[in-house]
Amino acid sequence: MAPPAQIPSLDIDPFDDAFLAAPYTFHGALRDAGPVIWLKPINCFAMARYAEVSASLKDWQTFVSGRGVGMTDFATDTPWRPPSLLLETDPPVHDRTRGLMNKVASLSSLKTAMPQWCAKAEILVDRLLGQRVDGVRDLGEQFPLSVFPDLIGIREEGREHLIPYGTTAFNGFGPRNRLFEEAIANAAAASAAVMESCRRENLAPNGWGMKVYEAADRGDCTPEEAERLVRSFLTAGLDTTVNGIGNMLHAFAQHPDQWAKLRADPSLAKKAFEESLRWDGTVQTFFRTTSRNVPLPDGHIPAGSKVILFLASANRDPRQWERSEEFDISRSSSGHVGFGFGIHQCLGQMVARMEAEALLKAMIPRVREIRLVGKPVRRLNNTLHALASLPLQLLAD
Repeated sequence: MAPPAQIPSLDIDPFDDAFLAAPYTFHGALRDAGPVIWLKPINCFAMARYAEVSASLKDWQTFVSGRGVGMTDFATDTPWRPPSLLLETDPPVHDRTRGLMNKVASLSSLKTAMPQWCAKAEILVDRLLGQRVDGVRDLGEQFPLSVFPDLIGIREEGREHLIPYGTTAFNGFGPRNRLFEEAIANAAAASAAVMESCRRENLAPNGWGMKVYEAADRGDCTPEEAERLVRSFLTAGLDTTVNGIGNMLHAFAQHPDQWAKLRADPSLAKKAFEESLRWDGTVQTFFRTTSRNVPLPDGHIPAGSKVILFLASANRDPRQWERSEEFDISRSSSGHVGFGFGIHQCLGQMVARMEAEALLKAMIPRVREIRLVGKPVRRLNNTLHALASLPLQLLAD
């Protein structure tokens, strides 16, 4: 497919290693080129400004998800795994499955779990105080793994496979490049373990996973759909939170004044996590497919075109945010698209927010400084902005 001549064309590959390692160095060029651009290396339309990205996420009728939210077009190519019944469907199927899952993933059940989460966070932080730690492994991974699988009702056996499986799933939204091929080559054990964990007989009685199967008993979905819906919890509910916490800790380590501001006013904890999602979003991109010709001031996007939406670029668009490149926990980040926007907004956003809140509540009175004591190492992923390691020292009061 060739783009209309009037649409700006850039020779930028968003799945090149250099881009994935430092995406923010490229976002300004993407935004400044125009509201809709063409990326020659991947033969794809793109949007990187806040106005167009948020509008496209909201307009599910035009920018559909049912043909895949990655590069693969489900209308012409076979997906590498059965599509998600939440992320990769459109109404009316999406209305049914999302409605079911909204009832399962209730705020009341999270509020019930919160005291235990806070207690676990306090124990974890107390153990790490004063030590040289890996912010990814020792905090970003350890804390969510100590609370989230229990919420779903996942058995102890095989939990070590949850993060590798999520990593593979998010690599799958990009091209069939080296990252994807390496992930798939190493994913057999993780995929098998996660699929086994999603089976009804392996779920605890009162977890969210079993509640999905109970919905199937009521006829709200089929048993086969229930298994795929539980898989959705495990695909997106952990890896994004792990990286969200890691990126937040990295942000505070780079901006000690903002950590001091949070300690002086702990009521800013919720704003702090939202700002970290705006400033350094975990999910960098998602795709949509146009269901019709989309008119532009000069030309149009043809029906059936893939469009890559740069969520993290939108969140730093100076057309939307004052001092957009600054990390400022006192700002209102309301409206950021770090969790998506519209009907496909992230189902697990409440989980991520409450996990981050529990961790911050434990750290604020105990940790005087989050000090970077080594060079962070990136873990390249086709969709996520992730850290492989984050050397920190948590200095106590």
